[in-house]
Amino acid sequence: MEKSHGSDQNRTDGKVTRVDGESLPGENGSDAYSTVCGFVREGAQLVGIHDRLLERILNPDRELKVEIPMSMDNGDQRLFHGYRIQHNNARGPYKGGVRYHPKVDMQEVRALASLMTWKTAVLGIPFGGAKGGVSVDPSTLSDAELERLTRRYTSEIEPIIGVNTDIPAPDMGTDAHTMAWIMDAYSRHRGYSPGVVTGKPISLGGAYGRKEATGYGVAIVTREAIKRMQKNIKGARIVIQGFGNVGSYAAKSLEDMGALIVGIGDRDSSKYNPKGIDVNAAIKLQEKEKTIKKLANAEEISNEKLLELDCDVLIPAAIESVLHEGNAKQIKAYLVVEGANAPTTREADVIFGDRGIVVVPDILANAGGVTVSYFEWVQNTQRYRWTLAESNERLESALVKAFHAVYEEAEKLEVSLRIASYAIAVRNVAEATELRGSY
Repeated sequence: MEKSHGSDQNRTDGKVTRVDGESLPGENGSDAYSTVCGFVREGAQLVGIHDRLLERILNPDRELKVEIPMSMDNGDQRLFHGYRIQHNNARGPYKGGVRYHPKVDMQEVRALASLMTWKTAVLGIPFGGAKGGVSVDPSTLSDAELERLTRRYTSEIEPIIGVNTDIPAPDMGTDAHTMAWIMDAYSRHRGYSPGVVTGKPISLGGAYGRKEATGYGVAIVTREAIKRMQKNIKGARIVIQGFGNVGSYAAKSLEDMGALIVGIGDRDSSKYNPKGIDVNAAIKLQEKEKTIKKLANAEEISNEKLLELDCDVLIPAAIESVLHEGNAKQIKAYLVVEGANAPTTREADVIFGDRGIVVVPDILANAGGVTVSYFEWVQNTQRYRWTLAESNERLESALVKAFHAVYEEAEKLEVSLRIASYAIAVRNVAEATELRGSY
């Protein structure tokens, strides 16, 4: 691997420039993509990655924007914009979810694709990073419209995805049924191909435990972090912002470990009970009403106050940039575990470090989903299914191993868990890139 030399070794700001003198991706800006690139540069500096190699692994391999014209149920014609960004495949096929959300755009997808590269690398999963999405509010579409949208989007990205090329998965606004439509649309062109997506229904080759995997993984990593800090998970007071798939399963898993869930929140409502939230009741209500607003035996509070509650552990498990310069000094938890992608801005990360708040970064904390997606892909390619117990055992083993590797790297380098995670990930991607060479 190329090492830094000369004046590069003395840089302390983590900034490098392209060999042609231009800025590297994300060098200037405060958006999520710039934030991710900044962390990558810091990790690269620690492990001595040369500017030319860093330029190569920061830049996405391919960015595709597609137009999706569609007939609505009422006969109207609408045009939607879709994206698929393949960031890096040095370590294996591209891997990443498909998001349906009104705010999906090229910059957001670019940041999420980059995160997937580093997430798979820090876990040692033989995949690269990708992400896709459509700018749409799925709640405004009928099931028939969602299916038509998904099939047309699949037909537009079909030339660049494949079982050994790029494997989509569910993300915000999509689910197992969405993956079934993608798999079917792709298979009609290429032959039966269950491995082209993960997160599918069980009856179509999905893996047991995939739906719960991200939230369960967050709980495992939280437990290990608390243990490393010589504290106890039993009785630990936990607040979870976001009560969808990730937040709800994290809450249930942590409760099963003996933790006390004192605060939860979704887009419409936040609830607080210092004696503990009834997690099972909250999950049932969320499934029925799509909100926890009517949850009994808990105080209604603002979404902003939820993040600032007196607790031991704060788990942001919803959207990006909810922890920022404006509220970072009010956070009372001693541990933040990032269940969402990029929930902490760079400015907040610095404040947390100065205050001694430990942050388990997203590329490690929420990697349970992509880990079990990898398991699903392996099972599809082998045409053999594992039991739920086998999948959970392998997931726990992978996350525990990765967490402690990162923790020990952080101690050795005297840096945060986030920068240690990026150092490991960047080193793994850079090594694979150099070994494969240029073509």
